[in-house]
Amino acid sequence: MANIAIKRVQREFKEVVRSEELKCKVELVDNSYTRLRGEIAGPPGTPFEGGIYKLDINIPETYPFNPPKVQFVTKIWHPNISSVTGVICLDILKDQWAAAMTLRTVLLSIQALLSAAEPDDPQDAVVARQYKEHPEVYWRTAKHWAEEYAGDAKSSSLVNPFLEFRKSCGVFTQQLTGVLVQRSFLDVLVTADIIARKQASLDRELHIIL
Repeated sequence: MANIAIKRVQREFKEVVRSEELKCKVELVDNSYTRLRGEIAGPPGTPFEGGIYKLDINIPETYPFNPPKVQFVTKIWHPNISSVTGVICLDILKDQWAAAMTLRTVLLSIQALLSAAEPDDPQDAVVARQYKEHPEVYWRTAKHWAEEYAGDAKSSSLVNPFLEFRKSCGVFTQQLTGVLVQRSFLDVLVTADIIARKQASLDRELHIIL
């Protein structure tokens, strides 16, 4: 990495580390300034509140004239972030980057994106469609993912009955999430009713056996 990039990253790294008011942090990976690990807190008033999200930050040799490559390590359900790869769709990480921007700018911008999604410029089309057409289901699904992957203590009343039933049957819960997020709200409710009936049937059979 060029000296100008190293010196710039060192200065910006210290800026984030010393900042007490930021709800984000950054650390070196393998003592290298070319790869960093960032963390941001889920913003209040969003389904991500209470979660801690890890980011992989790669600094190019041409920094600060080109943006860092940033993606989520922690899985997240958001229109502008791939639910599979963690790739972020954010203008300052693409064509709107300016050399005056810093690591602090990047972390705060990503945190702001969690508060104000841009579904018309999505990274994940499935999530964006759910966000626009079924916002309540989106909120509950995003909340469940926050609980499942980012350590949020609050649970979703819609998703958890499915999860408990799946767990009791020994089925991998990741499969359930994939089913939930690809169905319409009506389909989810119908499926919930079917599963509830199956659960009741299993309970009756278990009671008879005992």
